[in-house]
Amino acid sequence: MEKTTPSGNPLDRLLDLLCLTPLGISALILLALLPLIPPFNQEYLIRWLISAAFIAALSIAFDFTAGYIGIVNFGYCAIMGLGGYTSAILADRIGLTPWLGMLAGALAAAVLGFVIGIVTLRLRGIFAACLAWFFGLALMGLATKLMWLTRGPLGLRVDRLFASSSNVSFYYLILTMMVIIYVITRWTTRTKMGLAFKAIGQNMEAARTSGINPVFYRIVNFTLSCMLAGWLGGFYAHFYGILTPDVMATAKTVEVLAVAYIGGRGSLWGGAVIAFPFICAMELVRSSLSNLPGLNLVIYGLLLMAVMIYYPGGFAQFFDTYFRRTRSRLLGYLVNGGRNRPDAISDRQAAAIISNPIR
Repeated sequence: MEKTTPSGNPLDRLLDLLCLTPLGISALILLALLPLIPPFNQEYLIRWLISAAFIAALSIAFDFTAGYIGIVNFGYCAIMGLGGYTSAILADRIGLTPWLGMLAGALAAAVLGFVIGIVTLRLRGIFAACLAWFFGLALMGLATKLMWLTRGPLGLRVDRLFASSSNVSFYYLILTMMVIIYVITRWTTRTKMGLAFKAIGQNMEAARTSGINPVFYRIVNFTLSCMLAGWLGGFYAHFYGILTPDVMATAKTVEVLAVAYIGGRGSLWGGAVIAFPFICAMELVRSSLSNLPGLNLVIYGLLLMAVMIYYPGGFAQFFDTYFRRTRSRLLGYLVNGGRNRPDAISDRQAAAIISNPIR
């Protein structure tokens, strides 16, 4: 496996540890400062930013599975909802603090993800995706029918994480969670296990022939992705303060899928970058054209078609083509840092798995 190390600059080593580039850390600093800068300090805009950061975090965890092992989990937001309901019910019934409830939600989602993985990930492609979707529909049905536990369509009221009327604290929390999820998934993809994920995603038969157990690695990937979704579900519950089965709807997963694919499948960071302008634009459409429900889904579809035709690799492909492979040393340092390599695992590294298998 090819190994590269950052330069001796302490800043480069720190950025490499965080899996960021100078441009990436600059973007995060800008996002952290936005709520302090007019007009973004208005509460409704802060809520838009929270929604964007939430979808960005979900898209990273979703892309960890869809982009690396080639499984599109259409029940993803149902699993996220399970994490939210777990945290909310524990807080309501036994008074568990929401901070621990969020971790309990992550654990519940991981367990379910493991079970779903065992059942579905022996299948391939659309069959695994459809079976995961059916599990999601079943979860949504249970959340609707178990009135004694979830209150169904009436909604389950939940204590918020912060008592303040301001949403700034929630924004910084979800921004931190987004960074943590990115670092976890990026570090995982940098390991030999991450190379195995990509090898399986590229050619599962060749990976199996080389000695890799595809089912094992797919289940590990799927379980981790679901765990992160459950953690985010806990945040969702304790931010909005109410849960209804609609949070588990397939349309919610489609929104995450659209952001991840427009951002660039397999990039992890692409969806997070696209989410902020994209979700804020969709919120503007919803508020301005409320008499046209579902228009945002039409826009998602049109953008996905355009991306698939002109840039199948999404925004990440566009960025790599025009910025990452630059001859300018300054621009090269900003977008690549001191590592002198792209963030994504190269095809050559994944191919090396075939000749040097992980057992």
